[in-house]
Order: sequence, then C-alpha cells, then structure tokens
Amino acid sequence: MKTKKNVLKLGLPKGSLQESTLKLFRKAGYHISVASRSYYPTFDDPEIESMLIRAQEMARYVENGILDCGLTGYDWIMEQGASVKEVAELHYAKEGLRPVKWVIAVPMDSKIKTVKDLTGKRIATELVGYTKRYLKARNVRASVDFSWGATEVKPPQLADAIVELTETGASLKANNLRIIDTILESSTRFIANRKTWHNTWKKQKIENIVMLLKGALAAEEKVGLKMNVAHKDIKRVLSLLPAMHSPTISELSQEGWYDIDVVIDEKLICDLIPKLKKVGASGLVEYQLNKVIP
Repeated sequence: MKTKKNVLKLGLPKGSLQESTLKLFRKAGYHISVASRSYYPTFDDPEIESMLIRAQEMARYVENGILDCGLTGYDWIMEQGASVKEVAELHYAKEGLRPVKWVIAVPMDSKIKTVKDLTGKRIATELVGYTKRYLKARNVRASVDFSWGATEVKPPQLADAIVELTETGASLKANNLRIIDTILESSTRFIANRKTWHNTWKKQKIENIVMLLKGALAAEEKVGLKMNVAHKDIKRVLSLLPAMHSPTISELSQEGWYDIDVVIDEKLICDLIPKLKKVGASGLVEYQLNKVIP
C-alpha cells in the first residue's frame, strides 16, 4: 500500500500581483513554470501544488480549506471578513516594495472636501463591503456601488466619488482627481487555513517558504560589497561601514592586506564607495544578493 505523500495546496494571486509574486518565489529559489492560459503553475518542489486565484477571492478559499495557504492583500482579507491565520506580512506590490492605499478621491473641482461631505452621494469602488463599514462608523450615509473596472473615469457623471487603490497616486492625478481621505493601507499577506496551521508538517512547510520569501525581499534593498584594505587603513574603512552585523574580514596572501565583505543598504552605495576609496579601500566589488536570512 502506497503512503499518501504530503502536499501543500498553495494559492498564488492572479492579476496585478501575479508577476511580482512569481518573481519573488523565483528569487527565493523556487523554479516555477506557468503554461500559457494555465491556472496551475508547476513548482520544482513536488510537495507544493499551486493554483492561480484572484487576490480578491483568495482569503475565502483559504478560510474554507480549499487551499491550505495563499498570498493576498490585507485589503481583501478585510473586505471578506475572512477568518484566516496571517502568517507573515510581505512588503511588495505591483510596482514596488511599499504598501498600497485605498483612498477616497473626487474631481478636482468638486465641493466635497471631507468624508462628511459624502452624505447622500454616489461612490463607486471594488471595495464595497469595507467602504460601507468605514462610512457607517463615521455616520455617513452614501450609496456605495460595485465598480467593474475603470473606476477613475466614473466621476462626475457616474459617481460623485470613488474609493480606489493607489501606489503612487499618478493615475488619479492623470484623471483629474484629488484624494480627500485614506481609508485603508494594505500590503501582501501570506495566509493559512486555521486547521492547516495545526498540521505539524504543513505548518513547517509554510514557515520554510515564508522564511525564504522574506529573505528574498530583504535582499531586494541590499547589496554585497567586497574590498581590499591595507592594515593601516582598516579602522577608517570600518568606521564607514553600516553593516547589518560585523563585516567579514579575511587575511589575503599578500602580507598586511585584508579582504572585507559586508552587506549594506543599496541606497547607501553611491555615497559610500567614493568615501571608502578615499580612505584606502581598493578592488571594490558590488554584487547582488538573492536572499538575506537573519
């Protein structure tokens, strides 16, 4: 009799988060292939079975146990009021690493200035449930209608205001809209079914995946830097290095010289390299990182 193999059913978000999620998994070390028009990505790990699901629906399928775990936005967990285990917050989105925002926006020339001014108005959004709860908590009665897309173009003819997702605000400005309030900040969450979380094997599998994903995300904003330094210059060089921990220092074959290896924030590199060169560092090599695991 064959023993049933352990398999983790993983939901990956289809749509705006799809490419950035697949890229993150690949950087974490997983080889994933997605056939054209297929909803079933293939992992090189036989213990993972994955499916592409819209982020808006992910929490419901995880809550019901159809999927063991998945990645979705905090906004869609809140929208559905899903009871799931939030395993980790992963700071990435469609266009970058920062959280996204759901905002209330109105035409530039609108007389609406605050949330209170929305009383009796029409609001278009995809985030209907959460928007209604947000307004109710502030004693604002307004008509909130589901928007099937192109929400930015609906004011003023089809709506007085919209509640829309934004990362940079550029699309809202391009459509002559201004923000009057931010109702929710959201980031990607790795969620699990609560029953799954009590399964020892599946919990460990999920924790391993999350560790690698976090390591890949941490590496997005950091680089490695190697350099050669003479003994007389080491103190000055080390005083400039904002290392995560202590840098690695190794003796070179040439007497009196050392190799220094350090991980630093990428945003510091342009300012740092000239300073290091000035105090005696040579042979500087910057290199990209796949994962940084604390």
